[in-house]
Amino acid sequence: MSALPVVLAGARGHGRWHVANIRRLERAGLVRLAGICELTPLTEQEADGELPEQSADFGALLDSTGARAAVVCTPIPTHTDLALTAARRGVHLLLEKPPAPSYAEFRRMADGVAATGVACQVGFQSLGSHAVPAIRELVAEGAIGEIAGVGGAGAWVRDEAYFRRAPWAGRRRLDGADVVDGALTNPLAHAVATALALGGTTRAEDVTGIETELSHANDIEADDTSCVRIATARGHRVTVAATLCAQRAAEPYVLLHGGRGRITFWYKQDRILLQRGGHGPEEYQYGRTDLLENLVDHLTTGAALLVPPEETGAFMRVVEAIRTAPDPDPLPAAAWHRVPGESRRVVPGVDGLVAAAADTLSLYSELGAPWAPRTEHALNEVGAR
Repeated sequence: MSALPVVLAGARGHGRWHVANIRRLERAGLVRLAGICELTPLTEQEADGELPEQSADFGALLDSTGARAAVVCTPIPTHTDLALTAARRGVHLLLEKPPAPSYAEFRRMADGVAATGVACQVGFQSLGSHAVPAIRELVAEGAIGEIAGVGGAGAWVRDEAYFRRAPWAGRRRLDGADVVDGALTNPLAHAVATALALGGTTRAEDVTGIETELSHANDIEADDTSCVRIATARGHRVTVAATLCAQRAAEPYVLLHGGRGRITFWYKQDRILLQRGGHGPEEYQYGRTDLLENLVDHLTTGAALLVPPEETGAFMRVVEAIRTAPDPDPLPAAAWHRVPGESRRVVPGVDGLVAAAADTLSLYSELGAPWAPRTEHALNEVGAR
């Protein structure tokens, strides 16, 4: 098998991870870095090796390199147009999360890509974890009884410079275009997508209602401390709480609540903890399938894609509810403080609130947070497109 020629759009910021990953797969003989699309060309050091062809014109680069696959890791508002640019040329895709800034843009992307027949994988790397099918098997076997609900918790630390990393950072809109760069839709989007997936709620029609509480301590448009509760066609709730203003950084996790036990999944570590009646705690560690490697496998052997666009429809319903909610409430000055010497803002007590939300499936307001904003309800018609 000859190495698959790949073009990377967006090689700085998070794109640096993709450069390293493509080089890893290149050494394994699976792909070849054929081109890099950036506004400012990369140096050899940034490219982690010999420089491929570079251009700021994505379409022209795909044409000149003969790329068969492209990785798109560019600002959120550009995802749909770049994905369609590749698809119309028959170039298969790994599209970074979130796949689009609105549900309408997501549909335009997903329907347009599907019409061309190319393969598209959405970059929720946590869904490549081998823990995901293992958890589904445990649930199917009745290890924790019937699923009563799913919680998600993400307590992260980000300094004020994080929100100045790019013109679109921390924005809900930029130059009239939706961005929706909030805690739940971008940095901790994996918590939302993974919680939905483990609860069997992946497609748009699986969501029946959404409640949001959005706020920010930092001087930004978007939310940095927020929670969402999703009603599902399966009849259980999915509650995910997130903050970028934690006292200390913690590993994000998803928590499955069953009638006879619970499963905690630390999705960045591919680690689970099974707790159930009549047994001691059982901890398991798993491997992970890289999503670009899975895309290559799909193209060469017909292996199933792990994260096709339609399996992110429920996540995009959440993005849409956050996009259309009133702008996040700024937290009062008394609700946060700066950490001396660290240029970051902390919301005292939010670490515990995030954990409590996942544990009880409650919103911040229901947990008594004095700064919690009003709850916004967004109802979705089942099967609506």
